[in-house]
Parts: sequence; C-alpha cells; structure tokens
Amino acid sequence: MNDMDLNEKIRRLILDSNTFLLATHIRPDGDAIGSILAFGLALKKIGKEVTILLPEGIPQNLNNLPGNHTIVKSIKPAEEYDVIACVDASDQERLGELLVGKKIDLQIDHHITNVMFAEINFVDPKAVATCAILAEYLPIWKLQIDDQIATLLLTGILTDSIGFRTSNTSSKALRLAADLMDYGADLPSIYQEALVGRTYQQVNYWGFALQRLQKHGNIAWTTLTLADRKQADYNGNDDADLNTLLSSIAECEVTILFVEQKEKHVKVSWRSKPGIDVSQIAFDFNGGGHFSAAGADIHGELSEVQELVLQKSFASIADQSKSQEIK
Repeated sequence: MNDMDLNEKIRRLILDSNTFLLATHIRPDGDAIGSILAFGLALKKIGKEVTILLPEGIPQNLNNLPGNHTIVKSIKPAEEYDVIACVDASDQERLGELLVGKKIDLQIDHHITNVMFAEINFVDPKAVATCAILAEYLPIWKLQIDDQIATLLLTGILTDSIGFRTSNTSSKALRLAADLMDYGADLPSIYQEALVGRTYQQVNYWGFALQRLQKHGNIAWTTLTLADRKQADYNGNDDADLNTLLSSIAECEVTILFVEQKEKHVKVSWRSKPGIDVSQIAFDFNGGGHFSAAGADIHGELSEVQELVLQKSFASIADQSKSQEIK
C-alpha cells in the first residue's frame, strides 16, 4: 500500500467514526504522552468523542501539558468504541492489561521493532518521534494543529531526540520543530520543563543507582530497586530519566539500566552510541525500540535478570564489533 492509499484509509476512518479510544505504551515517556494528547485534542476539535487512556497518569515533569486533565486511568471492560487507536507502541503487549485481546484499528509509531499488530499500521522508523509523524500528517488527515497541539508535539520531538541529540535527528525534524514554533509552541519553556527540570526526589533517586554504577570495557550498567524508590520518596515506577545521564558517559558505547518493578519483573533499558544496535537485544527479550535506545520488561528476580541481560548484551555487542572490523 502506498502512502496515498494509507493516508486515505486513515482519513476515512477518522471521518466515518465518532468514538475513539486512544492508548499508548506502559510507563509512557514524553513522546507517548505528547502524541496521545495531541491526537486526542485534534480529534476533539472536529467533534469526535475521545477517551485518552493513561493508566499510570503523567510524570511530574510533564504535568503542565495541555489536555492532561482529559486523561482517564481505566475503562469499563464491556465499553465499545468505533476506533481503538494507539500511538508510540511497538507491540500490543506494551499497551498494558486493559487492551489484551482487543482489536487495534489504527496504530501510529516510529519504532524499528514494530510488529505491525493493528488493522491499519502507520509506522515510519525514520521519524525522530511519533510526534514528528503527527506533526507532518495531522494536516494531511484533515486535522488542525493549534498552539496547544503544537506544544504537545514539540514536547515529544524534544524528549525522544534528547533535545535534538540522537543520531536520527534530521533536518526534517528541525523543520517540523520550527513549524510547531510558528503554531505557537514555546521551545525554550518546553526544553526546560521536559528535559532539564528535575525534582529533588528524582535526583535523590538517581543517587542510589550512581553508587552502584559499574563498567566493563565499553559497557556501563547500574540498578534501581523498589527499596531505592521508597527511600527517595519517588512516586514513579520508571528511571526518572536517569538513562539520559548514563548515556552521556564518554568512555562507554553502551549503557544498561535495570529498574526493579513489582511482582518480580524488571524494566531494562539500553542506550548506545551511533553504530551499535541495541534494538535487537531488546527484541530477544520481547522488548523493542530504536537502534540506539531500546527497552524490555523481563520477569524474574533483579539479580537473575541482570546476569542474563549482561551476558546477552556483551555477546551481541562483541559480535557487532567483529562484523564492523570485517567490513
């Protein structure tokens, strides 16, 4: 199917439907939250009835985003919608328990590991963020962008590119950001709130992981436990964006962060410098993501998961290095 056919299918789906349920991946980041709220507000502007599902709510640093008051944390199991759409999720399991077994009508995503699980799949792995896809295509789908929607979309682009620092940042992404500023998005303010600002609890939480930081060769890793979260009085179940700090270590090509979750499973995040693919390592653990930024949720005790992941990661990265040397 070419882009024209795909865009026409999405336009018709939007035009012919009245009720929409929008979802995104568990532990949503700035791109997930920006894209789900932007898509939801754009649909509401043309009179659609929209339910924005974010079971875990919004992280504190994104609390001021437009439309955050419209989210819901649960839905009735028997509730029906004309369209169930998801954004920024590479597979259906990442949508969480509330959507297990549900037919997904439309997905919009940019992860290279996307498994094309919806009836209509709009997936562009070259896009710097799912919000970048929406910034480009909302007008093509006959949906308007105003200052609030522009703020949401620029938030997603900025956070997923870590302030235009990732290797997939392109001139196209910068032009889209400039267009969103013309719509009224305030880049300096978004940058400060979404990327720079930190609460005392977040920084305190980081401290526990930094004390355990280890390095072998060009790989560094550390852990955050449930006890750390409690002691730091941090209410989230994520890494409080510690990954961004770890990925800045100059001597390391790859960093890995293990975050203990309830019910004996661990969130694992990989970050890599250009040239090293960590998405396939995550995919081997039923995760996914980007070439240089990926994650997986793995059941098991923290120590067991860490040993298994490190073993797999060291082997994969060594194989990639050998392949590059042969070339």
